[in-house]
Amino acid sequence: MVPVEVITSVKKRRRRWSAAEKKAMVQEAEQQGLSISAAARKFGIHPNQIFRWRKLAQEGALLAVRTGEDFVPVSEVKDLKKQILELERLLGRKTMEVETLKETLLHIMCEKTTP
Repeated sequence: MVPVEVITSVKKRRRRWSAAEKKAMVQEAEQQGLSISAAARKFGIHPNQIFRWRKLAQEGALLAVRTGEDFVPVSEVKDLKKQILELERLLGRKTMEVETLKETLLHIMCEKTTP
């Protein structure tokens, strides 16, 4: 009987790839005519990762990270958009109040000037 080796835990650390490395892997996979699976095996990553990076590159997301621009989380963008809408609503309300006050002042001024 052959002994069976049981792996109880595998400690894999999450690897971080720079935007340049991601771009290079995507380009290499496309230029060499490799299948995505073969390229993924070569780089030691899951094929879905290459698909995801390729999609991000097509959308320009890798470019923003590569140029060193700040990355703003989507949740923060949504919160800021809500805040902008609220401020625009308040601005509209205040503009209407100012117009009403101007009309009232004009009406009062006209009443004072007419005998």
